[in-house]
Amino acid sequence: MDSIRLKARAKINLGLDVIGRRENGYHDVRMVMQTVGLYDRLIMTKIKEDDIRIRTNIGFLPVNENNLIYKAAMLMKNRYGLSGGVEVDLNKFIPVAAGMAGGSSDAASTLVGMSRLYGLNVPERELMKIGVEIGADVPYCIMRGTALAEGIGEKLTRLPDMPDCNILIAKPAVNVSTRTVYESLDSTEVVNHPDIDGIIEAIKAADIELMASRMGNVLESVTIPLYPVIDSIKKDMMNCGAINAMMSGSGPTVFGIFRDEESMIECQKFLRAKGEARQVYTTEVFNP
Repeated sequence: MDSIRLKARAKINLGLDVIGRRENGYHDVRMVMQTVGLYDRLIMTKIKEDDIRIRTNIGFLPVNENNLIYKAAMLMKNRYGLSGGVEVDLNKFIPVAAGMAGGSSDAASTLVGMSRLYGLNVPERELMKIGVEIGADVPYCIMRGTALAEGIGEKLTRLPDMPDCNILIAKPAVNVSTRTVYESLDSTEVVNHPDIDGIIEAIKAADIELMASRMGNVLESVTIPLYPVIDSIKKDMMNCGAINAMMSGSGPTVFGIFRDEESMIECQKFLRAKGEARQVYTTEVFNP
């Protein structure tokens, strides 16, 4: 195999709680993660030269060692003593710096792609262990689906599949630093913790309405005061008929869960016309 195509899928957080901070600065979290249909496309091709080359449709993205794709490919080359290199053509659709794990998902797909291209057949669990060296979300992006994430996000427990529903994604024209948001959060001052166990029970019962009513994200208390447009988009989605709307990850992307496709599409038109959200996508639940 000399070339391979992969879909690096985005994630949303149905629930995100921060329960403490470690001495090394990392936070302990409890999150319910869900993969959605929105994806970046990677085409990976073997090359004879001992290089890692990245091309992308997004002009401001780095294509050197500062790109997580580069880090993932180099990690696989060094760990398994691979000769030759790889060329990666990245066609990006997941919003950048948006709380949807786009970079982590690209890195996860690169680990999987290197394993397949070079015939390594590395087990998924081993790739997940490698992935945590790149970032806390990378192991989940390898596993995908519906999952409980604990620790710094690397301790994963697969959950029953989230039922199918209509999901609207809207990213305002701001970028958010995940590190800055977490560093600004004082977990000891968090009063309203999301009902993570309740979200899980609602998923097990396949009750979308109950699940949506229990969604929560403690990071909204940091990000929304910095970027009030997030709250404005949430309210617009609710006014358009969303069962619930919430910020994903550290933001600024907002997602809304809708009962029917028609109201979701009408909301998409409204948000695009209003102009507060630069990128507005309709998508769905993805479970492998």
